[in-house]
Amino acid sequence: MSASNTHFFLNWAKERVDEMDAALASFEAKAEEVGADLRARANHAIAELRKSRDEFKETVKKQAAANEAAWATVKTQLDADWARFQSDVQKYVDGFGEQIKQQQTTFKLQGDAQLKAWREAADKFNAAAAEFAAERRVEIDAAVARMKAEAATADEKLEKLHKAGTESWSVLTAALSETRGVFDRANQLAREAFKKAAA
Repeated sequence: MSASNTHFFLNWAKERVDEMDAALASFEAKAEEVGADLRARANHAIAELRKSRDEFKETVKKQAAANEAAWATVKTQLDADWARFQSDVQKYVDGFGEQIKQQQTTFKLQGDAQLKAWREAADKFNAAAAEFAAERRVEIDAAVARMKAEAATADEKLEKLHKAGTESWSVLTAALSETRGVFDRANQLAREAFKKAAA
């Protein structure tokens, strides 16, 4: 499998892992603010989230050098694991987040993780594009430029929501889901541009 196809799957997985790390960092930083009566339950929930994240990372690590068919198969499992993690984050926020006003902090950290993943993906695609002759790079360069432009738009949207500071958790997670979807589509377009250039 070519490096660009590997980039697509690894970019997809890295973005999710970075968001998992951001959510956990937010929860761990605020765990002491949870009332003593709830602290043991909160710490258990964090430990379960950490375990889910670690299993996700281990699966990605094992797949790093796999072919496209193997990635497609494991991506289905990883999608389900990601959905479960998001559901568990929702449960954590519902159970403990209001008590410690954690929604905005978690949203900000996850948004920042998303945007960092966008920038890193664009940089990887840009570096990989150097392997192609100039006439074969036109679509790749356009896909990378589009990814950067969409990242800037996502950054503005997420920053506005963060600054507003009054949105519900469901609005914040919907925005993260929307920008994550845009990232996935941009990542897919770059992958297709690489395949076309390599043909």
